[in-house]
Amino acid sequence: MINAVNTYLSMRRTAGYVLSNTEYLLRSYANFAADCQETHIRMATAIHWASKAKSIEQRHTRYETVRRFSEYVCLEDSQHEWLPANHFGYRKIRRVPRIYSPHEIQRLVLTASQLEPLDSLTPHTYVTLISLLAATGMRISEALGLLISDITPKGLLIRKTKFQKTRLVPLHATAFAGIRRYLTRRKKVNFVDEHLFLSRKGHPLRYPEAHEMFRKLLKLANLQPLNGRLPRLHELRHTFAVRALESSPAGRKRIGQHMLALATYLGHVNINATYWYLESTPVLLRDIATESENFMCGGQP
Repeated sequence: MINAVNTYLSMRRTAGYVLSNTEYLLRSYANFAADCQETHIRMATAIHWASKAKSIEQRHTRYETVRRFSEYVCLEDSQHEWLPANHFGYRKIRRVPRIYSPHEIQRLVLTASQLEPLDSLTPHTYVTLISLLAATGMRISEALGLLISDITPKGLLIRKTKFQKTRLVPLHATAFAGIRRYLTRRKKVNFVDEHLFLSRKGHPLRYPEAHEMFRKLLKLANLQPLNGRLPRLHELRHTFAVRALESSPAGRKRIGQHMLALATYLGHVNINATYWYLESTPVLLRDIATESENFMCGGQP
């Protein structure tokens, strides 16, 4: 079965998918099936393997990964069993995002500026990183992947990331100024790596290190949990999206145009991911509902 896995991964990667986790799961399943002396996909075996995961979300992910694989291999070999969707009945519920207030973001930036040692690059790195995430709504992975050469007069060049898409993110003049200040300070430490954001040792800054530092900043800035959950780095992106929607021009048509532009700016592959933010924008929902009600009553759309 491992040969079929390799062929499947190769085929999908030619379409631009990365599939790191998919490869790990399919190889795990193939080895499990081999231990059961099976050369073809069997529903009972797939369920047994998937059930070894601790949470229903993980079991669902494991099972659906094999199910999508089964759709492919069944076309080539009918001895494989076709697997029905959503065997575990999992339904994803998105966590309500924490929307930072301007004051909270200012506190985070100010706290980052006071990180020690003060004469090192570290405080400048996190001031710039947090400010950039808040000002652009970039994914943290996109920010950490930036190279100095990705800074262009027209904005930041975001190379193939989550959905293998490349896009240009325009920047406000104040954001450009902040990056220039950071680059001036960065030159003084003589690090040779071309990544924009670097660790204390001059290596590209990685997510685990940034995440750990963000947790430290939350504590130092006294930003409290909400409903028992700590604020997250990724919620700077959510905050940007919600604030952008709140600034939308009035009118159902103009709101739709604004949302489409935001989806493109954020790099969403599906506009449904952008519509989700309406749940956090009650003012916008109210305006849409009011306009729809007026239209149904014979008013102007």
